[in-house]
Amino acid sequence: MLRVVRTENGLVRGIPAADPRVTAFKGIPFAKPPVGDLRWKAPQPAENWEGERECFAFAPINMQTPPGLDPTNIYAREWNVDPTIEMSEDSLYLNVWTNAKTGDEKMPVMVWFFGGGYTAGNTAEMEFDGERIARRGVILVSVQYRLGVFGFLAHRELMEESPGEPVGNYGLLDQRAGVQWVIRNIEAFGGDPKNITIFGQSAGAGSTLCQVGSPMNKGLFQRAIFESGGGLRTYGQGGGCIPLEKALSNGEDFFSTYGINDLAEARAMDAEKLNEIGMEYVRKNRFEPVIDGVFLPEDPSDTMARGNYPDISYLFGCTGSEGDIPAPGYAPPRNLKELREYGMFRYGEKYIDEYLALCGCRDDAEVDMLSHTDDSFRGRFMNNYLFLEQRIRAGKKDNWMYVFDASMPGWDRPGSFHSSELWFVFETLAKCWRPFKGKHYDLARIVCNYWTNFARTGDPNGLDADGTPMPEWKSATAEDHYVHYLNEDRIGAYGKSNSELVRFRTRVTFEQLKEKGIIE
Repeated sequence: MLRVVRTENGLVRGIPAADPRVTAFKGIPFAKPPVGDLRWKAPQPAENWEGERECFAFAPINMQTPPGLDPTNIYAREWNVDPTIEMSEDSLYLNVWTNAKTGDEKMPVMVWFFGGGYTAGNTAEMEFDGERIARRGVILVSVQYRLGVFGFLAHRELMEESPGEPVGNYGLLDQRAGVQWVIRNIEAFGGDPKNITIFGQSAGAGSTLCQVGSPMNKGLFQRAIFESGGGLRTYGQGGGCIPLEKALSNGEDFFSTYGINDLAEARAMDAEKLNEIGMEYVRKNRFEPVIDGVFLPEDPSDTMARGNYPDISYLFGCTGSEGDIPAPGYAPPRNLKELREYGMFRYGEKYIDEYLALCGCRDDAEVDMLSHTDDSFRGRFMNNYLFLEQRIRAGKKDNWMYVFDASMPGWDRPGSFHSSELWFVFETLAKCWRPFKGKHYDLARIVCNYWTNFARTGDPNGLDADGTPMPEWKSATAEDHYVHYLNEDRIGAYGKSNSELVRFRTRVTFEQLKEKGIIE
């Protein structure tokens, strides 16, 4: 197997994965440490080294709140679990998983951007293990990027320091630098620099959307995947990125709030102290991508809604429950009995009849269709669906939209929560604490097949490991607006029934409940 590779900066030695046919190269620097005077600057080229660099372990994660500390947070027990993991401002490293033997294979490449609201997440999370993707002959590269105040601070002094350059989007520039590193170096790992798919979930999907919407990225990649509905919004709705003036005002307010006199003083601050006050400040104003007029001329959701985006292949979708984790111990109700139990828990005996009347469900099947009624699902589903409609109206082909709706077993009964498809996309269920059963493993194998097939050819369809065709994923057309349904008991398309899907998904709104006085 290919264990030593020459990169533009020097030799790197990888480590065999659990499957020794795959080599993992962890902690490869793709830029200089963004510290000191390089804090809040675009990533600079990495320095060369002598001899072989051992890339056996993940680099320190980017500065953020230590993970795994909040037992009430589902993500702190799901995968962002290790509060002792090393953190550092020196975090611009990437990881490569490949099953290349010679370096001449020209395999497709998937470049991963993790989610976490632009303030959390890292490439060392256990669900992001790239071995199963690499076993399918697709190289997986995961890229770390600056978060929070380190990645998305905008300030007028930064604009004056670098006129005409991007401001406030340093995390996005890190991602871009990671893709550029892939283009320059991936052939040595057996990859094809002209067959790159960028993908991410939640804020990672929003990041992917920003990369797609940036005029600076023409020709950098050939396909894109948006998972868990990240980023896509209705035209004119906005909210995915911060307007420049607001971002600059937030930066000045941040300095003022914490007694920082100028940019030089901010750059001289200890990274841990800066991280502490930065995470405190996000309760007031978030650090997120900035519509800076250079990297992002407008909110990329507006760019996509107007059809002004690269004509490449897209796969996109959301989970069935998204933000719908209603209360500890309650998953979205799937039958009439559970619907009554849920209504009693949320609204009490006084309002249970009104709640059930608003739901209007006649049988268990209608409850199951209704079960995802929170604003998060409706917004993410509908915005993905509107993007699908826009593509269809524009005559675009290869319209691959999904709803991932697998059950997620466990004491917390969370439903197919936001980002839960990650265990399945990377086929890493065995690392999870949840008591998954055989059907879940079958679904994970097929989902990983779909994603890697899409990266290979732009079409998710193909053969399963036993040589039989997987359930057909139909591209949506003007005649049939297919959305592919991914569940351990059913994989297939909603065709004309999409109208029924939307009707049930959106029947009960929080506005209706407020009008009836059921909730405040």
